[in-house]
Amino acid sequence: MLPDNFNRSHTYLRLSLTERCNLRCTYCMPEEGIVLRDRIEFMTQEETIFLAKTFVSLGVTKIRLTGGEPLIKKNFKEILAELSKLPVELAMTTNGILLDQYWEELKKAGLNSLNISLDSLREDRVNQITRRNYFKRIYSNIETSIEKGFDVKLNCVLMKDQNDDEILDFIRFAENKKVGIRFIEFMPFDGNKWDWTKTVSFKSIMQIANDFFGEENLIKLDAGSNSTSRNFRVKNHIGNFGIISSVTNPFCDTCNRIRLTADGKIKNCLFSAGETDLLTALRKDEDVVSLIKANILSKHKERGGLPEFSDPSFQIDNRSMIRIGG
Repeated sequence: MLPDNFNRSHTYLRLSLTERCNLRCTYCMPEEGIVLRDRIEFMTQEETIFLAKTFVSLGVTKIRLTGGEPLIKKNFKEILAELSKLPVELAMTTNGILLDQYWEELKKAGLNSLNISLDSLREDRVNQITRRNYFKRIYSNIETSIEKGFDVKLNCVLMKDQNDDEILDFIRFAENKKVGIRFIEFMPFDGNKWDWTKTVSFKSIMQIANDFFGEENLIKLDAGSNSTSRNFRVKNHIGNFGIISSVTNPFCDTCNRIRLTADGKIKNCLFSAGETDLLTALRKDEDVVSLIKANILSKHKERGGLPEFSDPSFQIDNRSMIRIGG
């Protein structure tokens, strides 16, 4: 197992396949974009699989494929096929644009869990937030993924005065659909112009839900000890909704996550500026296992060692979200 100094075991690897994306979401990518680097700086298919196997040998039981957008990776099918041979649960976070090209491969690999990013149910807003015009295709692929029996969650990053007036619309979207809505608090990363006033908190989301549906009609769901979201179902609704409150109500005590960036750096916390370079060590034929273990042992108790986000001294010293992996 991969323990840290706070008795947390790390069994969940978020594996970024690429920094590139076919969207330009305001909370994820800086407005000017990111510098495109030579492919030699990124893991090859063989290196990706080798490191994934290494993590599995150390106790990882779940791998989530992320990006950028994982489905634009040219050899995605081959990587997926290799990962499907490992004794792990596979999941993926995607923007949904290219899903219709991969239904068969996903099912064959046993990847049944999809988190699809959708920050509004309005086409004009989606186009504004993503700086692209793919709403109809995304929405169609969401509907199809639900019909095909995938375990679908919609990731909605809430931003004050941009899409927070759609909270009830999203919850009602799950009334007759087997889908989970996941409201995510707007988080600080390089280039996304975050500030505290743009945060829509767990408390305010629940207040809106309670006022409309009635607190007595909100059923709290057991999401498991390592869940990042606090989940609820409205009485008589088929689907559910949850809140990932990384900013106002973090879940650090039970964190079991590790991130491996597309350029082969391990991050033991989403907010940590510190990284360990596994790819360079691997290419030098050095021991990566000891590096992985040391990285996990160095993990801070909360928020990567950062102060409270509301603290006036708080400063962002991290990659942009797209370069970390969702």
